[in-house]
Amino acid sequence: MKKYSLDEIRNVGIIGGGRAGKTSLTEALVYLSGATKSLGTVEEGNTVTDFDADEIERKNSHHSALASLETGRGKLNLVDTPGTASFLNDTLAACRVVDGALTVVSAVDGIKFETETVWKHARENSLPTVVVISEMDKERADFQKVMDDFESIIGVKPVPLQWPMGKESSFSGVVDLLGMTAHTFAADGSGKEKTVEIPEELKDEVQAARESLVENVAESDDDLLEKYLEGEAPGDEELRAALRKGVLEGKIVPAVFTVSVKNWGTASLMDVIFDYLPSPADRPAVTGSPQGSEEVQERAASESAPLSALVFKTVVDPYAGKISLFRVFSGKVHGDQVFNGSRGTKERFGQLAQVLGKNVKAVPEVTAGDFGAMTKLKETATGDSICDEKQTFILPDINFPKPVISVAVEPKSKGDEDKLSTALSRLKDADTGLKVSLDPQTQEMLISTMGQQHIEIVVGRLKKMGVEVITKEPKVPYRETISKPFKSQYRHKKQTGGAGQFAEVYLRVEPLERGGGFEYGWEVFGGAISKGFQTSIEKGIRQVLKKGVIAGYPVVDVKAVVYDGKQHPVDSKDIAFQIAGREAFKMAVEGAGPKLLEPIMALEIVVPEDCVGDVMGDLNSRRGRVAGVDIAGGRQIVKANVPLAESLRYATELTAMTGGRGQFTMELAHYDEVPAQVSEKIIAASRQKEEEKKA
Repeated sequence: MKKYSLDEIRNVGIIGGGRAGKTSLTEALVYLSGATKSLGTVEEGNTVTDFDADEIERKNSHHSALASLETGRGKLNLVDTPGTASFLNDTLAACRVVDGALTVVSAVDGIKFETETVWKHARENSLPTVVVISEMDKERADFQKVMDDFESIIGVKPVPLQWPMGKESSFSGVVDLLGMTAHTFAADGSGKEKTVEIPEELKDEVQAARESLVENVAESDDDLLEKYLEGEAPGDEELRAALRKGVLEGKIVPAVFTVSVKNWGTASLMDVIFDYLPSPADRPAVTGSPQGSEEVQERAASESAPLSALVFKTVVDPYAGKISLFRVFSGKVHGDQVFNGSRGTKERFGQLAQVLGKNVKAVPEVTAGDFGAMTKLKETATGDSICDEKQTFILPDINFPKPVISVAVEPKSKGDEDKLSTALSRLKDADTGLKVSLDPQTQEMLISTMGQQHIEIVVGRLKKMGVEVITKEPKVPYRETISKPFKSQYRHKKQTGGAGQFAEVYLRVEPLERGGGFEYGWEVFGGAISKGFQTSIEKGIRQVLKKGVIAGYPVVDVKAVVYDGKQHPVDSKDIAFQIAGREAFKMAVEGAGPKLLEPIMALEIVVPEDCVGDVMGDLNSRRGRVAGVDIAGGRQIVKANVPLAESLRYATELTAMTGGRGQFTMELAHYDEVPAQVSEKIIAASRQKEEEKKA
């Protein structure tokens, strides 16, 4: 592969909602470049960027994939991203490393909720964007509705660079509104276009669309607008230059039309990519900080500058091992070793390579503005900064959203616990949307993801790795507390013929503020109990703190004070006071108005306006409290506090309730008292389990 200058490189993310045609578009561009000898399809499972077995089986992208191409115009690095809500972490990471984006929208399905989400990520990263309206030949294809919805839902009005010839099954080509030439598409999938006359019946529409294009371009440039208002028509070169400037500044969002599975429109799109989307040289310098410092510095895209690169994706290949995909912002990666600034460690890599889907090709170096891969890095993870060891430069973290659904997992076969942990660790390395944790209270192994489909895929992958698991809803980590002060006393006396056991403890419990944990006090005066038994009594109390009193859950927010007692000069010992402290504490808690506490989750739910009523009604049925409703980007944001017990499967249920148009985040807000009628059921169920264990 030849070496390319910065202005010859284009780094483009293919983004959009699920099943919009992103992978098909990527495949068509790959084939058009000559990198493959045949045009693969999602249906046949032979595309370059959907190579994972689950992706092929489900016909849906679950990971971002890199395709580095040499074209007649220069070097093109494409990052094909997932569009399903469960896997948008990869899309977010991709938006951090590309310079521009193609937002793919189906002419049939239109704007989806995920389209809005990925558009937001693109805008947050100031990515110049081209809208690609796909599936133009399908029944019910309506590009005008897509354009209108884009403006009303997303708040941006795309500017067509083309005008379609024909509709649905009769779609056969486009009119280039800049050059005012018509082009039909070859039926053989070659991507070739034939120049023809503009159809007579379209001339009025085309002329109106051309005038609208010129007007939009003129409005983005003050000098051009002045000429336009004075009636002076801009020349073609002047118009193209102003169009590119408007796209780079984010003032203009061009739109083009394709049928990717037939390779229609991709040749024109390739020109649009190189003509109007930015090269690395067009992008602002990246910002970062020296290791251990908060000082913000800049690095421009230059091979002569110190190295700064970001790992945006980790692939775990069963044969090649760990493959780290990265973007170089400045300097170059070469040799066999890099410095991971995020972790402060040096690492050797096995191979430096260019990537085309799952295929890697060794290269001697990867320079500023380009993408590459390193194999067999042990410690480096997605989001880590690679930099010059002497001039460290840590790029801002990729702020991945928190998982919204969790399940408890355990191996079907006893003895497979270590095998399960190893398999989950491997999966987690390659999947930033997967979180694995051990609940310290329930001792359950939890896997947390962005959606139910993601859970199913993780379980399927574990099975392929030789670990079958049982999944179930996680136990709710309830807690116990008290509502009022109470005093108790307990005498422990045991005689066994020899030395006996004796201890008597007088105990007072008091409620603490929520979150107060546990406090232990000692108010024994006059030597009624030796200070040496102070720790013994506390040990006994702490045994109860872990196991609970009324339902088997930890006791919190309580203060226990020993204020009196008795001891025997011979029979009093550590174990006796542990037992007396334990039983006195149990009696005190039972008399102090014991209550169950439950975790309350803060939910932020983003839905279309027509779903707000259903969502709020559903929240009320879950014992939720709506804190407020905000409006952002044409969507309603409902904020509410909901008990965890009522929201364990909320991800699945919100999808069903909103037709897949809703999304939410959830995190622990606080603990609160369980209502009496609910508490009674929980306590009864807990006691029944205890009886069953004893039976």
